[in-house]
Amino acid sequence: MADLVGKIRGVTKLYTRDGFDVLALDNVDLDIPAGDFVALMGPSGSGKSTLLNLLAGIDRPTSGDVSVMGTPLGTLSESQLASWRNRHVGYIFQSFNLIPVLTAYENVELPLLLTNLGKSDRKRSVETALDLVGLADRMDHRPRQLSGGQEQRVAIARAIVVDPDVILADEPTGNLDARSGEEVMSILTTLNEKLTKTIVMVTHDPHAAGFAKRQLHLEKGVLVESVGKG
Repeated sequence: MADLVGKIRGVTKLYTRDGFDVLALDNVDLDIPAGDFVALMGPSGSGKSTLLNLLAGIDRPTSGDVSVMGTPLGTLSESQLASWRNRHVGYIFQSFNLIPVLTAYENVELPLLLTNLGKSDRKRSVETALDLVGLADRMDHRPRQLSGGQEQRVAIARAIVVDPDVILADEPTGNLDARSGEEVMSILTTLNEKLTKTIVMVTHDPHAAGFAKRQLHLEKGVLVESVGKG
């Protein structure tokens, strides 16, 4: 088996809402080999985004263990997690989460400002990332000057600019029309196949899920089936 980028063992996650316990994940085990492209599918409230947030170290399990790149995330403090996440994880959101007053270039550069890279190295990394998503000619545009598809491509460039080990995508085509969604999925496929990036993607869209190497289905916090290509 390839080296494991993600390893989840016996993970349960409970939330308390209005005085009631809500079970988001129920004793989940999952291995994510290096170079994998996984689509997490299931109805709303099935635990998909919770699982993604646990892999990102944004959330912590109620019980069980999450390891990414060999690091047990439960052993890290919040500040250590933030530093670890900036080095190893690229996160793509459904709502893009770009800063409106910054240009595409400045939005993509943001994660690099937390590193020790000098200005010229940052410039090279930003330009490479924007070129990879086909937006080298839009780097001086602000988000409102871009289409939704272009905004999401800027968000992908921001996610990959630090050369992360794993890319986590939460409904990356959810706010896009079919053509823009196709472009975004094509970029993710290139990142996976040509640059061997490991990708875990939450999606409701069977067409988007079809780009992944395997599909995992969550029902009420339980992994119920896995469908692979071929």
